[in-house]
Amino acid sequence: MPSEKTVTHSRESRQQKLTDHVFHQGSATIGELVDLLNVSMMTVHRDIDELARRGLLRKYRGGVSAMPSTVFESNAEYRLNSNADAKRLIAMNAVEHVEPGMSVLLDDSTSALALARLLVDVTPLTVATNYLAALDVLKGVDELRLICIGGDYSHTHDSFLGMQSIEAIERLSVDIAFVSTSAMTTQMTFHQEPEIVMIKRTMLASARQKVLLMDSSKMPRTALHRLAPLDGYDLLIVDQDIDPHYADELRSHVTVEIAEDID
Repeated sequence: MPSEKTVTHSRESRQQKLTDHVFHQGSATIGELVDLLNVSMMTVHRDIDELARRGLLRKYRGGVSAMPSTVFESNAEYRLNSNADAKRLIAMNAVEHVEPGMSVLLDDSTSALALARLLVDVTPLTVATNYLAALDVLKGVDELRLICIGGDYSHTHDSFLGMQSIEAIERLSVDIAFVSTSAMTTQMTFHQEPEIVMIKRTMLASARQKVLLMDSSKMPRTALHRLAPLDGYDLLIVDQDIDPHYADELRSHVTVEIAEDID
């Protein structure tokens, strides 16, 4: 009999596959999802009910659709499980740019969270972030000064936003900032929410070195609001799945580093 841990992992993997499918297609019928997951209709209904309750999907008679992008693409729970392997590799390469004694600024992206998990081995450091999950990872680490950027807590993003956050970031001057965003082209980065754009812009302005962490699924794409031109970053770190020709186009605007498995 499978263990409870195995069953839980199987359910999480199935629900992630379901969520990814609906996100990319926009909507799906119950029958379509039964065929995709090779499970019973009852199981699909249970999964959809749970995902709808968590604010990831919207259920309607006979099917399911993605929530509006301003909700769905920013949902912290969805982002944690999306392209996790690519983000891990990007973080492994990003940490090579951090040296003991540096001051580091992390945004509320899950790519930056993957990096936060590696910073515990690069102390002494000063790290500032508005991401509650990153604060949980880094609290109590020896020889690491942790600065919590407070403000209005957003459950959707699991981070602190608003004017108080912006003012706190403006008072900082850090060696390096690591940020990610939801979309980019060869010339511009984008995000669908103006309050997130303002936070990330302020972080970039507060750092001497600006590093963009992007998994290749986010390019080429656009979102409603322009964040910053690509040549405003010092370095772009992207996973190995990027199209080589597209990477060459990006290199005309920014230094590009292709993340490799360096275990």
